[in-house]
Amino acid sequence: MSATGQLTMYTTQWCGFCKRLKAQLARDGIAMHEIDIERDPKAAEFVASVNGGNMTVPTVIAITPDGEEHVLTNPSAKTLKGLIGAA
Repeated sequence: MSATGQLTMYTTQWCGFCKRLKAQLARDGIAMHEIDIERDPKAAEFVASVNGGNMTVPTVIAITPDGEEHVLTNPSAKTLKGLIGAA
C-alpha cells in the first residue's frame, strides 16, 4: 500500500493509544515521523496548543496528497489512511 501524503505523530513512550496506532500503520506499510513530546519541549508546546492546553497523544499532523494539513487527536488508522491517500 503506497501513501502519497505524510504523517507526523506526537507520542510518549508509555502511551498505549500511540503504540496501537503505530502498529496499525506499520502493518499497512505506512511510514510516519514520530516525535516524543517528553523529549522535545517545543513538540510538547505544540501538542498543548492544539489540545486546549492538554498533552494529549497521539496528536497527528496529516498532510494530504494536495498539501492540505490536518491536525488530529487520537485519530483512527482508517481516518489517517484516508487523508494521506492510502485507503
